[in-house]
Amino acid sequence: MTAETAEHAVEQAAEHALTPSSYIGHHLTFLQKSVGEGGFWTLNLDSLITAGILGVLILGFLYWVVRGATAGVPGRRQAFVELCVEFINDQVKSLFHKDISFVAPLALTVFLWTLFMNAMDFLPVDYVAKGLTAVGVPEFRIVPTSDVNTTFALALSVWLLMIFFSIKVKGFGGFIHELFCAPFGVRPLWAAPLLMVFNTLFNLIEYISKPLSHSLRLFGNMYAGEIIFLLLWVWAATGLAGTIFGGLLGAGWAIFHILIVVLHAYIFMMLTVVYISMAHEHH
Repeated sequence: MTAETAEHAVEQAAEHALTPSSYIGHHLTFLQKSVGEGGFWTLNLDSLITAGILGVLILGFLYWVVRGATAGVPGRRQAFVELCVEFINDQVKSLFHKDISFVAPLALTVFLWTLFMNAMDFLPVDYVAKGLTAVGVPEFRIVPTSDVNTTFALALSVWLLMIFFSIKVKGFGGFIHELFCAPFGVRPLWAAPLLMVFNTLFNLIEYISKPLSHSLRLFGNMYAGEIIFLLLWVWAATGLAGTIFGGLLGAGWAIFHILIVVLHAYIFMMLTVVYISMAHEHH
């Protein structure tokens, strides 16, 4: 090997050396598929695949429990599911004072699906990445809710349900009337045009802000949690002291993150119920 070849090999190795920024960047890179032309029509396949698999598993688990349900003394899994269902029903009844036959199952679905997607953050990303790389998938993010596209799609679905129920309950005319005449009214009549402008702007801001806040709250917290985990693992790779302190802080953060995972699934569910309840109100 000549000196020039050796120098070139050293340069190549330096370029491919794993640095903290490249390590974090690798774990934050989506498995993407472009559809059509332009960057807008790009699918994050990892988010879609993980969310789809978790959705099927949750439905399968609930179906398995229902199939084995008994009117007598319930088993442990039936007792656990009944406890969850009763908890969700109580929360829905405290906010939604009409028929809950649709809203309660919706809330249960939203809570469990969001909870399991959030909980993917507890998987060891390095081992998952190595396993996927071995089968030819070099880039894959396993936390769907750390992808703003996922959280916005969920929030947009809730928003569309809110619009649907608002029109169903009030009628299309009532929906338009509320859009232009609430919350400030249209009296006195001489100020009605100006008041209608303010009413419309107020309602448009409310309608736009709901899906944005609903989605970004969940995304921001899960993305921040993912970043903190990665930073702690980078620290753990710096030496013995980093391994000790990074491992201890990582364990502490994982325990605290359990609260975050459950809490934000609960908040997302409760806001879903609140928005649909508000759609049933007349102003």
